[in-house]
Amino acid sequence: MNNECMLLNISVIIFLAAILGWHDTNRRELKKEMIPSLKGANGWINTKPLALGDLHGKVVLIDFWTYSCINWRRTLPYLREWAAKYKDQGLVVIGIHTPEFSFERSIENVSRSVIEMGISYPVALDNNFDIWRSFKNQYWPALYLIDATGKIRFQKFGEGDYQECELQIRKLLSKDLVGETVSATSTHPPQPDGYETAADWDHLRSPETYLGYNRSDGFASPQLMIANEPILYSLPWRLELNQWALSGEWVVGEEGNVMTRKKGKITYRFHARDLHLVMGSGKGEMPLKFRILIDGHPPGPDHGLDVDKDGNGTLTLPRMYQLVRQIGTVVDREFQIEFLDSNVDVYVFTFG
Repeated sequence: MNNECMLLNISVIIFLAAILGWHDTNRRELKKEMIPSLKGANGWINTKPLALGDLHGKVVLIDFWTYSCINWRRTLPYLREWAAKYKDQGLVVIGIHTPEFSFERSIENVSRSVIEMGISYPVALDNNFDIWRSFKNQYWPALYLIDATGKIRFQKFGEGDYQECELQIRKLLSKDLVGETVSATSTHPPQPDGYETAADWDHLRSPETYLGYNRSDGFASPQLMIANEPILYSLPWRLELNQWALSGEWVVGEEGNVMTRKKGKITYRFHARDLHLVMGSGKGEMPLKFRILIDGHPPGPDHGLDVDKDGNGTLTLPRMYQLVRQIGTVVDREFQIEFLDSNVDVYVFTFG
């Protein structure tokens, strides 16, 4: 082999090694990037900034939440209970507030909710979804249990399975801090009430329904839904189950809908014990008055926590409002809300 060929072969080998080394380096960097992390938080509530690496030796419960979500709200009593019960045994509960709607990016709104909801454990503000992506998370609520060595050992998406979640907490605490596992012993769960009352799953027939054009379903006004333009909508002569409609002048946006003139309405035919509506005002023009009817009548004893028996309520903050809580037999009902002021934003119906 002549010197030119040898030099060429050596150059090829060096080139291939460089490529392989580059790919290997990027694989290592990618792997490193995908390790769950608390980096990227926009701020912290109830604590100084935390890092998972500083919590080795502790069992860490990571809870992804957003304050207007009813599904997460019904898990909160258990999170508060575990944070208090196991704090001295080595459990650290960290709430990761990752916003679903624009108004949930406000630290003022989140801080107020933390106080009103009695959250005393640390909360990270994840407005850019950096922590969310590091966990490859896709859900509100979502729970991740990390052992004392920093490994994720258990995860739970959505509501329920609270006894199993607590058992996993106890097992990790016992194994990591005592050296033995615990048996499945009975626990004394909290007794939620108000907004936090568990859903009536046996009679729940209506799904979460977003009102913005990005995820809207079940819209039944005769007029075509047109994005980002003020349109005068009207109610149909009849609604089928889980259909909804607008009346009055509304601008349908990506996240939600804005009523641009006074005395607009929304109707929804639903089947559930509870009905909630996430509302606010993008222009900050609050308080705003509204009134609800069920099957054309004031709700009476079936009113929710945010209205009186005559159906009167006031929008004071951007949040979830409980408008109906039926005390009798759950059947198909037609809900109507009329807004007496303009510049109301509505986002999503949820049920329980």
